[in-house]
Parts: sequence; structure tokens; C-alpha cells
Amino acid sequence: MASNGNGEFSFDSKRRSGLPKIQTQKTDDDNVVCHDDSATPVKAQTLDELHSLQKKKSAPTTPIKSPHAFGVAVSEEERQKQQLQSISASLASLTRETGPKVVKGDPARQAETPKVAQSHATHHHHAPTLNISDSALKFTHILYNLSPAELYEQAIKYEKGSFITSSGALATLSGAKTGRSPRDKRVVRDETTEKDLWWGKGSPNIEMDEQTFLINRERAVDYLCSLEKVYVNDQFLNWDPNNRIKVRIVSARAYHSLFMHNMCIRPTAEELEEFGTPDFTIYNAGQFPCNRYTHYMTSSTSIDVNLARKEMVILGTQYAGEMKKGLFSLMHYLMPMRQILSLHSGCNMGKGGDVALFFGLSGTGKTTLSTDHNRYLIGDDEHCWSDHGVSNIEGGCYAKCIDLSREKEPDIWNAIKFGTVLENVVFEEHTREVDYADKSVTENTRAAYPIEYIPNAKIPCVGPHPKNVILLACDAFGVLPPVSKLNLAQTMYHFISGYTALVAGTEDGIKEPTATFSACFGAAFIMLHPTKYAAMLAEKMKKHGATGWLVNTGWSGGSYGSGRRIKLAYTRKIIDAIHSGALLNANYKKTEVFGLEIPTELEGVPSEILDPMNTWPDKKAHKDTLLKLGGLFRKNFEVFTNYKIGTDNNLTEEILAAGPNF
Repeated sequence: MASNGNGEFSFDSKRRSGLPKIQTQKTDDDNVVCHDDSATPVKAQTLDELHSLQKKKSAPTTPIKSPHAFGVAVSEEERQKQQLQSISASLASLTRETGPKVVKGDPARQAETPKVAQSHATHHHHAPTLNISDSALKFTHILYNLSPAELYEQAIKYEKGSFITSSGALATLSGAKTGRSPRDKRVVRDETTEKDLWWGKGSPNIEMDEQTFLINRERAVDYLCSLEKVYVNDQFLNWDPNNRIKVRIVSARAYHSLFMHNMCIRPTAEELEEFGTPDFTIYNAGQFPCNRYTHYMTSSTSIDVNLARKEMVILGTQYAGEMKKGLFSLMHYLMPMRQILSLHSGCNMGKGGDVALFFGLSGTGKTTLSTDHNRYLIGDDEHCWSDHGVSNIEGGCYAKCIDLSREKEPDIWNAIKFGTVLENVVFEEHTREVDYADKSVTENTRAAYPIEYIPNAKIPCVGPHPKNVILLACDAFGVLPPVSKLNLAQTMYHFISGYTALVAGTEDGIKEPTATFSACFGAAFIMLHPTKYAAMLAEKMKKHGATGWLVNTGWSGGSYGSGRRIKLAYTRKIIDAIHSGALLNANYKKTEVFGLEIPTELEGVPSEILDPMNTWPDKKAHKDTLLKLGGLFRKNFEVFTNYKIGTDNNLTEEILAAGPNF
């Protein structure tokens, strides 16, 4: 080796390769020359190994409580095996008797053939057993309770039409259906539901038999089991821990999994350890149509509920709201059986603990009036009223986005961030900024986000018994007072009626108001007869001293076209006076026809508008319109008059007497 003795390198030209060898020699000032300050090299020997170090192993699991005595700990492997057995049992085919071979994780990340826990699915003795088929040879990969970040990755990678918007929300498309399909919803009519449910004219419950349900269930489960991977969410409904329901949602799309992650209550790791078998399961095979030649089917869409089997099947629609409202219908059945009232309402609470319920159809101002920065939001849409007080059924909000602005709805605007699902919105191609006014896909654009995204949300979403029950109506006929105090019978009557009147927006410019009635302010979702819910409401109001109010957010001084919309500032003053209790101390007088108690004066609101008759220049036109609306109420109520609670018609007659009298 040649060296000049000064630490410099020399070349040895005698190396076998024929290339000169570069040689260095250490010197005393080695720490000055060419010092390398990099960290210790990684231990990985390959790039794959390096990438495997990036993520900590923390796959979510739902271990089932160990049946072993003496508190013997169950290994992680055993817990995962039990969980996979539970999921496989949920996906069991009725003809094959067992569920698929299930394994955790995304198939795209599987380096080797996965090991699988043996399924111990429930056997159905009445069904024939078929010989083994190709489907029995494949694995179904379970992506279980993924985090929003993981679901973003899945959606963007595998689902066309999924994009991250400028605010961080995930924009998705629901396919051909951009709203619910109530005419395609079916409920199995069996010995139990025959007696309990509301059937016939006016009812939202369209019947099907169990055999047809099982055919649709098989179609959905076979479709899900044919996929390489499915998403499974195990979550809760109802913030009241004594009455919460465990639900499992099996779906084919990351969008649906993220939607339900936001809309249901998210369990803690400890709660998942105790989760066990779900109380209700949804099979969302919405990308796959139902067989239109199956009995009871009227289209390629079918949403089927079987209360005895505790299952719901979705075929032929990818609109995520079907899952939310399907579960709400379930709660409308299960909760009253426990003497708990289920309600389609908003709910907030003052700093002093006073709770108010808000009922109202679309366009009545329910969202605007129940969102109050001086009060805590318990929930925006679905609630239960039990002996303990009120509780939100959901873990999130499903807000309309059409024409959304930061100025009008700052809380909703600010909630549209990372983790939020934006359904069917239109955005600018380059900046990904959403244009909330654009209706190119649909007018029914929506945002689904966890309730924690609302700054004044009360977590947990529970509260004491309500002091006020506020029924909102946007009366475009202009004859209902801005506010009326209701007695219990009137509260039941107007609750069952579920009235609002809006203006039909047509190209021809028709300005005639259209009356809309929706029983219990949510007719599409109720399972029992409306009178049952109304009687429970009155009973709870009486027991806990709540007051009923009818608030008109519509027109004054004439119908639409001649009158004017009541100012939002006045309505807010009215709502504030209800919350504070000031309105209880006002002087009241009675109106004609509807017999409503109306205040003669209220601070901050012009006294003349409190009685609609004062504001109409044409008194005869006012009386005629009032009688017309009274007639519409009567006609709508005819469908409810033949229902009995108990052995006589006393309650029905009492409610009828509280309606318009002329």
C-alpha cells in the first residue's frame, strides 16, 4: 500500500480489478476533516423492512369478554380469533350455514396467505346444506373499525369520486340515488309486528314476508362475501348508558364506513372489549341491485328491516342516509317498548340546566333556532326521553349543505374539516374549494361529522328532563300566530299533525302555499301508531312539568305573496322568552278556530303581530284562509281517528277536541 505519510491517499495500480484503490489514513485532526454528523444508520436490511418500521402495530380489535373463570387473561391472538368468529357468524349464509373465512387487514398489504380463525357460525337447521363452492375457498378481508385517516386512504385509493377538499373534508358520491327511497323500504310482517306496528293507510311501514327478506339477505351477504374486503363498524346508539344499542354495520365502501363512524357513537377501546354480539346488524350491499322479480320488489332498490332477526339489508342504493334513518326507525320500535320516547327533534340546554326540544319539518328553522351559542347542543336530530332525562341517539350530525355560508351557519361551516364526509358536493378542480351553491349533482348535498366538531356540544350528549317542547311551523298561509302556548291535548294534536306550509317552487311561478303534514314531525321513520308517541309525550310532559309551544316562523299580514315572513330577530326573542320562562308570565287571550292561547305582549316583539288578525288588512280574507287551513288539518287527521289506546276512545276524542273548531 502506497502512502505519502501525510494522511493523503495514494493509488495501488496492482489491484486485480485493474482499478486503482482509494486509501485513506487517519490523522490527529480527523475530527475536523470531512466529519460525518449523520445519525446511526437504520437497522432495516431492505426497503420493505424500513417501511414496516414506520407504523406501530395497533390494529383495533373487538375482543369478546373471556368466558374463563378466575379472571384468566385472554391472549391477543385468542381475542382476535373470537372477534373474527363473531364477524364470520354475522356474514353466515342461510344455505351454507357458515360465514366466510375472514381475516383482518387490507388484501393489498398481505404479503402471505393469511391464517384464519375457524368460524362457529349459528346453524339454521331448516335450510338445506349445499356442497362446497369456490366462495368457500377464498378469504374475506375484514377492515374493522378503521380510523378516519385509514378510511380516507381506502376511499381515495379504491373508490372513484373520492377527493380531499380544501377544508380537509372527504368529498364522495352516493351514485344514482342522492336521497332516501321511502317507497322501497319494507318491514317484515310477522306475529309480533302484526300487533305492534302501524300498518295500512298513512303508515310508512310497507310489509314484506320473512321468506322474501331472507332471499334479499342472501343476495346481500353473498355479494359482500364475494368481495376481497368489507368494512365492519361496531358502534353504539343512544348516549344513555342504560339503554344503548350495539350495532354492527357491514359495508362494501369506505365512504359508508366513515359516514357511520361519524354518525353512530364511537366506542372506547375498553367498551369494545365488552362489545360481544351486536343487538342489530346492517348489511349494506348498496352497489348491488335487488332482484326485481322477487316478491314485493317494485324497483332495483330495496331497504328491508326484520325486527325479529334484528337485521337490515340494503340493496340498490348507495345513499348513506338510508343507514342512519334505518337505525332511527329501529329506535322508534325498541325504545317505546322500554317506555322510552323516541323523538325526531333537536335538543339544547341552557347554562342553568333547562332543556328544550325542537320539532319541525324542513324549512321551519329547526337547525337555526336550536343552534344557540348561549346554550349547549345535546343533538340536532334524534333523541330519547327516558326516566333519566333526554339523550341523543347519535354521535354526529348530518347537515344540509346547499347554499351553506360561513356567515349564516358558522358552526356547520367550521365542522367541515378533516374527518367530515361531504356527500355529492361540487368543488373547483384545482383548488378543491367546495361551491355550496352548485346543485349539479343534487340539491340534497350533505355533511356528516362527529358532534364533537360543534364547539358548544354537550359531551356526553345527555340532559335533564325538558322544560319546553317547541313545535315549529313555517305557515305560508299566514294565519298561525308567531307563538301560542299549548295545553297537553293541543300539544298531542299538533304533534300528531306535524304541520308546515311552504311555497311550491315551480317555473310557472305558482305562489299558492302547499300544506305538508308529517305525523310526529317524522312520519317516514315511525313504527308505531302516532297516537302512541303523542300519548307518551303528553305523559312525560305532565310528569315533569314541561310546557308545549307552537311557534310560526312563516308569514304574517297575509299569505305568501301579500304578507311578509316573520323576522328571524322576532322569532329569536320569542324563543329566548320561552327559555327564560318570561313567556309563562305573559297575559293570554284565545284565538278563533284553532283556540290557541296567544300572549298579548312580549318584550322586543311588536304587539300587533302577536295576533295574526291584526296584521291582515282584509279581515274577511283572513277568516277564509283560517277556515281553509282548519279544514286541511281536519282532513289530514281523519286517518288517525280510528285508533284506540286502552279500552275506549277517550284519548282520541280528547285529542280531536283540541283541534280546529268551526
